[in-house]
Amino acid sequence: MVIALARPLELLLALGLGVGLGLLPSLVVTSWRRRAEQNRRLPPARQLLSWMDSSAIGWILLDRQGLIGHINPRAEKILQLDGGRLLLSQPFGDVYPDPDLASSIRIARRQDRPQRLELHRGGNDLDAMVVPGRDGWLVVQIQSRRSLDAQIEQQERWVSDVAHELKTPLTALLLVGDSLAAHVNSQNVRLVERLQRELLRLQELVGDLLELSRLENTLPGTGQRTSVVDLTQLVEQVWASLRPLADQRHIALELVAPAQLRLRGDNSHLHRALLNLFDNALRYSPDDGVVRVSLDRRGEWCQLSVADQGPGLSEDDLTHLFERFYRGDPSRARSQRIGSGLGLSIVQQIALTHGGRIQASNHSQGGALLELILPGVVLTGEANNR
Repeated sequence: MVIALARPLELLLALGLGVGLGLLPSLVVTSWRRRAEQNRRLPPARQLLSWMDSSAIGWILLDRQGLIGHINPRAEKILQLDGGRLLLSQPFGDVYPDPDLASSIRIARRQDRPQRLELHRGGNDLDAMVVPGRDGWLVVQIQSRRSLDAQIEQQERWVSDVAHELKTPLTALLLVGDSLAAHVNSQNVRLVERLQRELLRLQELVGDLLELSRLENTLPGTGQRTSVVDLTQLVEQVWASLRPLADQRHIALELVAPAQLRLRGDNSHLHRALLNLFDNALRYSPDDGVVRVSLDRRGEWCQLSVADQGPGLSEDDLTHLFERFYRGDPSRARSQRIGSGLGLSIVQQIALTHGGRIQASNHSQGGALLELILPGVVLTGEANNR
């Protein structure tokens, strides 16, 4: 469910940028393997540059001073540049003086995080992504929105069709499961319960895949129904929907928040993000435990923190927590409920579409700490405890 931009970026991040470029064949896509086989006698860096030059996507490599280390023909065409190798070693800011792109490059360097934005060149809408690499190098990837929109539309249509085809038989099977549950006996009661549980999990998985696909194909600030959202109120609403699950295990919510903290965002998406975060905390919280949620304003940013009293996060968890279908050690979970494995991936995509981020760590007092950081604070009241 990854748009066309993501695979090449994952490849570059895996390979690394700068002097001493290395290859990790296990992460290279099939087309790259074929080309690498043809050019197997070339040094690794030359292999990567050869792949870039034949790509249908624009690629630009910038060194730590912002000088052009490499630019492929597609990038020259998209940006309407004409210089060939004369562009090498030139300051990219002079070759393509766009203030928005220059700002994204500075932020990517400072925060060491990818930045995504829209550009406009000669009447064409472009989609760009800036990704920091090793030793101060950056990669700028550029693609025409026209071709990108066509790819996104095709992918969304495919995902929607698959989801629709799966929902119909799933609904029928759920009805069969309900019918069987009405006539169970001591011999098949466990089998019927397992059937119903797995069908519900599969139904949740289909819905989450569809939602994740939509979010991955949404640029920050687009495709959302934005409004002013009161985060303190939203936290209470989301927890109220999970209260029956929490009450079963005597888990309480401890909320520390301003009297009023508002930002502009998509209320339904933020509701889903908080629902996934709280549900994840409940899974790993012990009975009679506490889920601590805190809201804080940091300049023009809002930080929402969710801390549980569970066993915390392992090194593998910290590395892979937001990957699709990743689940930690099941023995660490305190709840028997099994999710789709997409909950935190969805939270990450919601954060990105709002121009924010999600990060994970272990709390100093034990347990996991997930922090959702969002921009655009509108109004803050006096702090209090609830």
